[in-house]
Amino acid sequence: MTATAPSGRPGIRDGRVELRPGAAGTDPRFVNDDLLPVPVADRRWTTYNFAALWVGMAHNIPSWLLASGLVALGMDWLQAVLTIALANLIVLVPMLLTGHAGPKYGIPFPVLARASFGLRGANLPALVRAGVACAWFGIQTWIGGQGIFVLLGTVFGGWAEAARIGGQPWTLWLCFLLFWALELAIIHRGMETLRRFENWAAPFVIVGALVLLVWIAVKAGGFGPLLDQPSRLGWGADFWPVFFPALMGMIAFWATLSLNIPDFTRFGSGQRAQIRGQALGLPTTMTAFAVLSVLVTSGSQAVYGAPVWDPVALVARTDNVFGLLFALVTVLVATLSVNLAANVVSPAYDLANLAPRFVDFRRGALITGVVGVVIMPWKLTATPELYIFTWLGLVGGLLGTVAGILIADYWLVRRTVLDLEGLYRPDGPYWYRGGWNPAAVLAFLVGGVLAVGGSHSEPGAGPFPEEGLIPVLKPLADYGWAVGLGASLLLYTALMKRRRP
Repeated sequence: MTATAPSGRPGIRDGRVELRPGAAGTDPRFVNDDLLPVPVADRRWTTYNFAALWVGMAHNIPSWLLASGLVALGMDWLQAVLTIALANLIVLVPMLLTGHAGPKYGIPFPVLARASFGLRGANLPALVRAGVACAWFGIQTWIGGQGIFVLLGTVFGGWAEAARIGGQPWTLWLCFLLFWALELAIIHRGMETLRRFENWAAPFVIVGALVLLVWIAVKAGGFGPLLDQPSRLGWGADFWPVFFPALMGMIAFWATLSLNIPDFTRFGSGQRAQIRGQALGLPTTMTAFAVLSVLVTSGSQAVYGAPVWDPVALVARTDNVFGLLFALVTVLVATLSVNLAANVVSPAYDLANLAPRFVDFRRGALITGVVGVVIMPWKLTATPELYIFTWLGLVGGLLGTVAGILIADYWLVRRTVLDLEGLYRPDGPYWYRGGWNPAAVLAFLVGGVLAVGGSHSEPGAGPFPEEGLIPVLKPLADYGWAVGLGASLLLYTALMKRRRP
C-alpha cells in the first residue's frame, strides 16, 4: 500500500520514496540508468548484507597497516587499539547521517550532492571523492599484487631476481596487472555479484587473520610477549603529538565511505537495515581487526627484534608452503573485498555523474582502474609517516569538508526532505545559479583551506614545508578532518538559512 511522501511523490508506508515513471526527464547531462533511484522493489539489502560488507572491507591489508603502523610509530597495543576504536566510533556518525538518504530515496552519492552543490556543482565533490578512490584503488591493487609477488616468490624462488622494468622486477608488474584485471572482471558483473562476493569473503578473511595471530604467538612462545611490548611514547607529552594526527588519519581512512555510503545504502530494505548493519559491522570489526594486527606486530617485535608492520613481509618469513599458499589466498580475498566495494563503486558512479551520456557504471570502473595505475601508488605507502600523516591527513581534511556540507544540507537545512524529481531536472529547485550553489562552493573552499592549509612534514619525511603550507594554520593541521567538517557545516548552514529554499 502506498502513502504520500513528504515531497508529494508516491512513497511507501515506511517513508521510502519512489520516483514516478518518466519524472526524471531524459536530459542526458543528468540522467542515465545507473544514476536513477533504485526501485523500492529492488532495495533488498539486509542487516547481514551491510554488516558483511563492512567486515569484508575492514579486513584488508591497508587496515592492518593502520594499526601496525601505530605500533611502528611507538604506541603499545592498547594505545593503538583505543585510537582506532575511537576513530571508528566517530566516523560512524557521518556514515549513518549521509547513509540515510540511500534507503529513503534510492539515490547514489553524486545525486545526493546535487541537493547541496547544484546539478552541475555536484561534480566538484564527486571528482574529489573519485580522485581519492582512484588513488586508494591503486594503493590496494599494488599491495595485493605485491603480496602475490612476495608469497609466490617465497614458494618458487627467484622472482625478486627477475629483470627490472621501471625499477621493479617484471614479475612484480605481472602480479600487479593480473590482480588489477581480476578486480575489474568481477566489478564488471555488477553490484549483485559484489554483494554475493562480500557475503562469503568476510568470514574467510577473519579466519586468515586468526591463523596469522596463532602462528606469531607460537613463534613468540605464547601470547604474553605480544602484550608486554612497551610503548615508546608513554601517556605524557610524547604521546599526544602523535595521537591527534593519528586519530584524524584513522578517521580519514573511512572518511571516503562516509561520503559515498549512499551508493550502497540505496539498495537497503530500510533504515533499520543500514543503521544496524553499519553499527554492527564498522566499529566492532575495525577494533577487532586492530587488536589482531597490533598483537601480531607486537609479536613480530618480540620474535625478530623489530616490528614488522607489513603482514605480507611477515608471512614471507615462514618456510611452510601450505601456510604461504593459504596466506596468498587470504591476501587475494581481503584485498579484492575492500577494493571492489570501497574504491570502484564510488568513482564509477561519480564519473557517470560527470558525463552520463558517455560514461555508465562499467566504463567508470574501467577509468578508475586506469587512473589507479597512473598515480604510482607504491610511493604512498613507503613509510608509516607518509601513509598516515601525509596521505590520510590530507585526504581526511578535504573529505571532512564535503561531509560537513552534505550533512548540513540534508539534516539541518532540508530536514531529510528532498525533491526527488528536481535532482534530475535543470528546471527544478537545485539548479541555483547555472547549476552551481555558491554557498556550497564557498563553504568547501573555506573549510578546505582551514583543514589542509597548515599541512606540514618533518624534514625529509614528507612533501610539505616544515612550517606548513600556510604557517598560521599549522596548529589546525593535526585536526584536519574535524576542522573541515565543522567549518563547512557551520558556514553552509548560515549561508543557506539566509536564503531558505
